Amino acid sequence: MLFSKKFLTFAQQIAKYMNYIATELEGVYIIEPRVFGDARGYFFEAFKQGEFEENIGKVEFIQDNESKSSRGVLRGLHYQRGEFSQAKLVRVIKGTVLDVAVDLRRESKTYGKHIMVELSDGNKRQLFIPRGSAHGFMVMSDEAVFTYKVDNVYAPQSEACIRWNDDTLAIPWPKMEGVLTSEKDSKGDKFEDAEKF
Repeated sequence: MLFSKKFLTFAQQIAKYMNYIATELEGVYIIEPRVFGDARGYFFEAFKQGEFEENIGKVEFIQDNESKSSRGVLRGLHYQRGEFSQAKLVRVIKGTVLDVAVDLRRESKTYGKHIMVELSDGNKRQLFIPRGSAHGFMVMSDEAVFTYKVDNVYAPQSEACIRWNDDTLAIPWPKMEGVLTSEKDSKGDKFEDAEKF
């Protein structure tokens, strides 16, 4: 039996399990999964390589990382310099965070700009952050479990950090008592002094 092109297009749309949303930052995408729920719970595909490459491009993720943090913890703004730069695909599997990406690519149309996205176990959104970006997040729930894929190894000699409250970036973090950062993060570079791409 032959199917019409119109039917095949419709079938392909139904088969798509992720919605890829371009953001204001060049190359940064919000990814929303289709969630199938019933009385037993839910199911969704968190990563599908072919679909990812079709919408974003080829990225060879080599490692998955996970962190657990409590309310008010702020991690970032982290990145790795030069050949050790990393692309990340981030999501929250428990709790809620405000996730931020900053464009450090001098040739980019959105250089020096940032985006803030809420990621939670409720919305199940993911954020793809390309190489040449700084990344950080603030925990808004009592606890958050954060997981992410990276496409390059961790290289301590190349790690860098921009201050989360840098005046030039002016990221509108919510006011929260007792923001907790690491000593290393609190001594991050100013945006104007940070090494760019």
